[in-house]
Amino acid sequence: MDDPLIIAGRTFQSRLLIGTGKFPSAAALRATIAASGTAIVTVALRRVDLSHPDDEGILSAIDPEKVLLLPNTSGARNADEAIRLARLARAAGLAPWIKLELTPEPRYLLPDPVETLKAAEILIKDGFTVLPYIQADPILAKRLEELGTATVMPLGAPIGSNRGIRTKDMIRIIIEQARVPVVVDAGLGAPSHAAEAMEMGADAVLVNTALSDATDHQTMARAFAMAVDAGRMAWRAGPGPQRDTAEASSPLTGFLFQQ
Repeated sequence: MDDPLIIAGRTFQSRLLIGTGKFPSAAALRATIAASGTAIVTVALRRVDLSHPDDEGILSAIDPEKVLLLPNTSGARNADEAIRLARLARAAGLAPWIKLELTPEPRYLLPDPVETLKAAEILIKDGFTVLPYIQADPILAKRLEELGTATVMPLGAPIGSNRGIRTKDMIRIIIEQARVPVVVDAGLGAPSHAAEAMEMGADAVLVNTALSDATDHQTMARAFAMAVDAGRMAWRAGPGPQRDTAEASSPLTGFLFQQ
């Protein structure tokens, strides 16, 4: 692509981010990452042993020479827990990038806006590059951007629901107002959902469950990669306006009638 994704001054050649949960094996995850062409892979810090990265687990499937390993604070219920997880990851030698997730309510796993804002402010001051997962709230997105987050990552639908973009109107406002990359995260269950997000002007998407739920993880990963590229290409091409009435695609005059 001739317009790579740029986050915090770092260039990435793919606009598809991949999560690593719920895959049946490290081998399946490794193959899915390769098939997707992703440049950013996010890992829940609560699910990995940072002291033994070579064990046959999630970390063994990720080549840090090829992709950015983006730790996330999934499972944290408040700002203090998220900050502690981020600092543990940095102490273990990971880059000081963090996907900030705070989900105190277990049924719908909706992110806590108050604790997210609090944690983001502290982590940014502590030298972290922060990518916050948020509800599709334009006011919160702007507040986080003003704090200095590297992206904003509004949900399309609840995590793991595969329901697509149910927050479309709010995401449109976030995209319109943002001066940092907007990554649509959570709820995307089909390549068409990813293409739709990109056609709206999102800078990237993050998917996990849609890939791990698929019968063929690798083929689904390739399908998402193609959908992201197609959606981005369509957005750059400039889609025509929607109309309330019909308009003939073959006008009454044209080249054949010109003398």
